[in-house]
Amino acid sequence: MASAAEQMAANMSWGAFGRATELRQRILFTLGLLIVYRLGTYIPVPGIDGGALRTFMEDAAAGLGGILSMFTGGALSRMGIFALGIMPYISASIIVQLMGSMYEPWKQLKKEGEQGRKKLNQYTRYGTVLLATFQAYGLAVSLEAGDLASDPGLFFRASTVITLVGGTMFLMWLGEQITARGIGNGISLIIFVGIIAEIPAALAQFLSQGRAGAISPAVIIGVLLMVIVTLTFVVFMERALRKIHIQYPRRQVGMKVYDGGSSHLPIKVNPAGVIPAIFASALLLLPTTISTFSGGDTGPVMSTMLAYFGPGQPLYLLFFAAMIVFFTFFYTKEVSFKVDDVAENLKNQNGFVPGIRPGKRTAEYLDYVVTRLLVLGSGYLALVALLPEILRSQMAIPFYFGGTSILIIVSVGMDTIQQVQSHLLAHQYEGLIEKSQLRGRRSGQSAKKRKGPARR
Repeated sequence: MASAAEQMAANMSWGAFGRATELRQRILFTLGLLIVYRLGTYIPVPGIDGGALRTFMEDAAAGLGGILSMFTGGALSRMGIFALGIMPYISASIIVQLMGSMYEPWKQLKKEGEQGRKKLNQYTRYGTVLLATFQAYGLAVSLEAGDLASDPGLFFRASTVITLVGGTMFLMWLGEQITARGIGNGISLIIFVGIIAEIPAALAQFLSQGRAGAISPAVIIGVLLMVIVTLTFVVFMERALRKIHIQYPRRQVGMKVYDGGSSHLPIKVNPAGVIPAIFASALLLLPTTISTFSGGDTGPVMSTMLAYFGPGQPLYLLFFAAMIVFFTFFYTKEVSFKVDDVAENLKNQNGFVPGIRPGKRTAEYLDYVVTRLLVLGSGYLALVALLPEILRSQMAIPFYFGGTSILIIVSVGMDTIQQVQSHLLAHQYEGLIEKSQLRGRRSGQSAKKRKGPARR
């Protein structure tokens, strides 16, 4: 049976949306910053040979270059100021979160609440600058080696590093502003918009190759059906929940006795969302970003690594699956669903799982339930991420129908819609409270009018 909040959300109309002024301002603010991001992908890095770059990216579009371009919203293929995208920030976040669970001083920072979180965010920004600087310098050297720079030299390298690092830091700032003052998670929305913006052109190229006879109609229909089925499966799994029954005992507050109640603790099959797939993709793309633009002048170690860890290779798929499983367990138990904190909160609220003692026993039970759910959730993430990779390598599909892209589109879209519904619900509740207050004032005023003059 649907809850009152779900029933109210189902009855929402465009009129209620139009009256939610704060929500409308947040949406417009988010759209404005995302438009700024899209415009930045078309501003080129100074000193790039445009003709040579287009020729190179056409050759690399079917391979790793197309994947990288997809995650940067096409900025890499055009060598825009946002060519590094937000991946350096994600890589720095991975390192900081891993260190936060192993390095004792950073563990203490995580326990300090808001101040500790701000300190770790500051370390993440420093790491982003460091990683972006290394990647930008390697990219500048690789551009020179691939004859893609119109005027190679020290000035070109310096200008490229400053431009690309500045673009990444500006994107990080945009994401933080969207999260604080807009709708949805800013970093995820930037990746989401980058993927969505590149899909029409890539789909048109895919269908044009079908018209040219390079791909059979049966393959085109099969791929489109696979995308639809995968989208449906992802939506179903992202909405799947395990509800744990929570009981609250009868309690006395002052002279009043309140009856005990019951509720449910919902645990998603995939509490980590799309974060594990993004983290795994960032680790896979990090060592190959520079080698993509090396123009074939890679060393023996890099050549061997690319041969075994290229897209579609067995080691690539195995490493990708292992990283997804690892980050699903790590991110869930360290960030999104800490069983010790949940058990402590239930204990403080006098809630308990029937048949389970509050405190340590409840934490152990929750850990058991979450671990079993994560086996299913990590397997689902790995399947969705790897199946399109396998089919793409076997059928040589030129367009990157990636499972990670589908996961990002569905997860970010659902999360943003839920936040919009939450704001609309809050606005409706505020309207009900204001109406009740106005009715109370009117009833009080009418009672005063009905009251006769006081006798002396």
